Amino acid sequence: MATVEEIADRVAADAGLTLYDVERQGGTLVILLDRPGGVDVDALATASRSISSQLDEAGLLPATTTLEVSSPGLERKLRTPAHFLGAVGSRVTVSLDEELDGQRRFLGTLSAVDGDDLVLTLDDGTARTVAMDRVDRARTVFEWGGSPRPGSSNQRQRARRNSEANT
Repeated sequence: MATVEEIADRVAADAGLTLYDVERQGGTLVILLDRPGGVDVDALATASRSISSQLDEAGLLPATTTLEVSSPGLERKLRTPAHFLGAVGSRVTVSLDEELDGQRRFLGTLSAVDGDDLVLTLDDGTARTVAMDRVDRARTVFEWGGSPRPGSSNQRQRARRNSEANT
């Protein structure tokens, strides 16, 4: 995997992109690329062709493996210390391998990364320090702004309250 990462990192840098992650998911080799402001489909397609060609030349892409080159998306997996550092100030959800203070899942803002510890500020304002090695899964959380979808429960509740107030 180290050689795969080196090739992907080199191709990404040549295209003005950054390598976010490389992961094998069954028979698929997933390479995630990014850049400030986001990455477009054309840049991903060009990088994909170049990575595929170089992996084939190096004999690192068996015929049974599918190559997937994409963006990490709005809700990004957080697996490495660099991922967590890049997400400081972002809303995150973190699942632990075992309970901490009676909970396994936390939702809040990643306030800091202090060595091997994550500092989460929960919605109620409390801070939780979690050892990175206790994290089972983590990802950023994207929250859509604006009005709720038509027919959403918030709209129905608001309409019911308005109706009751008018009677």
